[in-house]
Amino acid sequence: MNGSSLDAIAGSDGRFAVLAMDQRATLRRMLVAAGQPSEDAELSAFKVDIVRALAPLSSGVLLDADYGVGPVRAAGAMPAGVGLLVAAEPVEKDQWNGEPRAMIDPERGAEYVVRNHGDALKFLIQWRPDRPHRPGDPDLAGEALGVIRAVVADCRQAGIPSVVEPLVARLPDEPPPSEGAMGELVISSAAQMAAEQPDLLKLEWPGSAEGCRRVTDALGAVPWALLSAGVGFDDFGERVRIALDNGASGFIAGRAIWGEAVTLVGDARLAFLEQTAVPRLAALRDLLGEHGRSWREAAA
Repeated sequence: MNGSSLDAIAGSDGRFAVLAMDQRATLRRMLVAAGQPSEDAELSAFKVDIVRALAPLSSGVLLDADYGVGPVRAAGAMPAGVGLLVAAEPVEKDQWNGEPRAMIDPERGAEYVVRNHGDALKFLIQWRPDRPHRPGDPDLAGEALGVIRAVVADCRQAGIPSVVEPLVARLPDEPPPSEGAMGELVISSAAQMAAEQPDLLKLEWPGSAEGCRRVTDALGAVPWALLSAGVGFDDFGERVRIALDNGASGFIAGRAIWGEAVTLVGDARLAFLEQTAVPRLAALRDLLGEHGRSWREAAA
């Protein structure tokens, strides 16, 4: 593992309080749904506002280089000592008969992250860990693992840590899984991804405290942090506490903290960030002071 460089995106206690602000198409859709301007400049301005308000309480910030990294740095919104994760997954995703198909953008590898002054590479991948390899079909699950294997190797060669975010995809025409079934899929996904030895996994909620314990056991020396997936803040705070008490090393979260800001502009947006989003992130940071374990403890 690429170990020690995770310190750049962790707090001094080795725990992760990472602000996620790498949304691109998702953020544009959120702004459109809220009736707000959604041109490229508006996306960048939104990201600058969020980072300026919340980065001082963060151990790291996750940004995209399309609309985020340059404008945030130009605005001086990134405090010294806060690590930068750069999203490096392809903007346009491939598919096979309606299912996501893993791929790498050759222009967005580890060197791309280094050129954008990133401390770590984040790679999101949508896949189905139990997807069978049917005759005549590509091995979609095998391809996904191969992509992550290549991403991890690329990061090691460049000397930066790999942060992998595996999201469980639904099969075509499949109904939404129950919470229990989804938890099992998250655990299976995490275990298989951990076998490729990324430096950190950014994971969906595995359903319960027992699910969190099983994730921790399955990951071995690979630390993990919980993502928010757009759930409400109160629910996310409870999930973070449970995850930390069962082996997680922190959180990488966005919409649960700042989501309502997409409905606001100007002074109203800034007031929401100061009065609501900042206290939310502070409360999550307080949880890290009382719960969880250092990534170094996990890696050991």
